[in-house]
Amino acid sequence: MFLRTLRKIAFYPRALSLPIRTYLVDLLEKYSLQKLIPYEIRLNYDWVARPWYGYSIFQAAKMAKSLGHESISIIEFGVAGGNGLINIEKHIKQIKKIVDIEFEVYGFDMGTGLPKPTKGKDLAYHWQEGYFAMDQEALEKKLKLSKLVLGNIKDTCPTFFSSYNPAPIGCVFVDLDYFSSTVEALRIFDTDSSNLLPRVYCYFDDIMGSENELYNEYSGELAAINLFNETHEDKKICKLRCLFERKVRRGWNEMIYSFHSFNHPKYNDFISDTAPQAHIVK
Repeated sequence: MFLRTLRKIAFYPRALSLPIRTYLVDLLEKYSLQKLIPYEIRLNYDWVARPWYGYSIFQAAKMAKSLGHESISIIEFGVAGGNGLINIEKHIKQIKKIVDIEFEVYGFDMGTGLPKPTKGKDLAYHWQEGYFAMDQEALEKKLKLSKLVLGNIKDTCPTFFSSYNPAPIGCVFVDLDYFSSTVEALRIFDTDSSNLLPRVYCYFDDIMGSENELYNEYSGELAAINLFNETHEDKKICKLRCLFERKVRRGWNEMIYSFHSFNHPKYNDFISDTAPQAHIVK
């Protein structure tokens, strides 16, 4: 009876408010009741914590597997307390049961909190120096897979590939708040094609908010995306439009983008699972 009721609720998520849904998801995880509902179903209906992580990683893993890769890297820019990395590791544990692929996870952060914002596009009216400082020692005790890349992103991003020799990047999660920091983070795509999947799932945390933030295309992370597209002819970061037909529409759907490297050697490798349509002659 309980299982039948739980499944019914999972398939009708629109009937629940976000606080109630969040509470029930926490219960599912706390008491391991998630085993009662397969991960893919829970992911499709947002019955997981931070579904934007799970969605992006799962889709990137399937793409990488189709392209013949044995492992991929997941990047998070802006770690703060580390809850994001911890959640990423939880999703990876579930996804590895479905897709036979290995993962590397890297978290970029200064460790000391936000730097001093610059005037103009960094939204200094909302963000302040020192926000989101990290307790490195406490966080490292909780991490099982992730590696911290500490320091100013202006210094750590250009040397990342030579320092860590990571698997090709499949996902990039950006939570840097500032225009200036996001500009530096997007330099991760200015690398050899071998370091990237031809299409990379991207999540930008600071592009939707309240009247306090008033996010727009001319400041913050959105402005950094536009600058990247203006200065790269054969590489673009685009809004992900396929989520429009997702079973459950949520705000995070508007925060998912995809990076495209049009000159990537594997960009046009066929990976579609759509059956060819026969031509019917009448």
